[in-house]
Amino acid sequence: MPALLALAAMLVEGIAGYPDGLFRRVGHPVVWIGRPISTLERRWNRGSPRRRRLGGVAMIAVLTAVAGGAGAGAGALLPGTLGLVVAACLGSSLIAQRSLAAHVRAVAVALETGGLAAGREAVSRIVGRDPEALDEAGVARAAVESLAENFSDGVVAPVAWMAVAGLGGAAAYKAINTADSMVGHRSPRFQAFGWAAARLDDLVNLPASRLASVLLVAAAALVPGASPAGAARAIGRDARRHRSPNAGWPEAAMAGALGFALAGPRHYGGVLVEDAVMGAGGRRELGPADIRRALRLYWVADALLAAGLAGVVIATG
Repeated sequence: MPALLALAAMLVEGIAGYPDGLFRRVGHPVVWIGRPISTLERRWNRGSPRRRRLGGVAMIAVLTAVAGGAGAGAGALLPGTLGLVVAACLGSSLIAQRSLAAHVRAVAVALETGGLAAGREAVSRIVGRDPEALDEAGVARAAVESLAENFSDGVVAPVAWMAVAGLGGAAAYKAINTADSMVGHRSPRFQAFGWAAARLDDLVNLPASRLASVLLVAAAALVPGASPAGAARAIGRDARRHRSPNAGWPEAAMAGALGFALAGPRHYGGVLVEDAVMGAGGRRELGPADIRRALRLYWVADALLAAGLAGVVIATG
């Protein structure tokens, strides 16, 4: 049952994460997926814009088919309980709930113990914007924004696709998401080639971003000091104004729930990129304590996702 697999994979990743020793020995699925993306990009991202776009379409088609097929094959490798355990361990590598929280918490710790320079270094590991352009409040906002967005595409989306389409569905999703992160940029090199990866990533993340925002609203009802009504208002007012069709939903929910003002203009590669504020009217002067508040909301929303899967398993089992 795919829902049981998704729940088991969440539990494995939540407890054990992705062990460092395993990463050193065999790498990580994102690294494995990244290698053929780099190879195909070098070979097929050539010629006219039309040829580059067709090369990008072919790359994402091949990548999705291979990753999905490999995931489906691995998921069917062993029968019964042993097969579920193996599949759950494999599936856990496609979910980032524990590692996401660790990276975001590291930003709070860095600000608390090492000041702004340490905070900039820590946040540069999880966001693509220019860290040198950030003051302490900007570092804290970047960490909270990354937490909200990656709750959607690093946790909810792979879990949802696993619950719907098994290990193969989650592997195909991760391939699409990795391709978007590598080539889905609006730069001269990737404008045409990365078009298919970016558009497909928007599509496959659309349901998860809405679900993530609902989970954050529900979590706000359970976290002292958070406001589910504020989260719902921010979603309705701000989410569709974000430059991303998906990121605005969890960012607005997080901002409204905690009384923050997130997003807005940001620097990427030395260029100021205009964007709408999520949680308009909220507080922009954030610090390490606010990152920790956001993490509490995140973990409650994550637990609600697991509880929902458990309910599906019970209802259909």
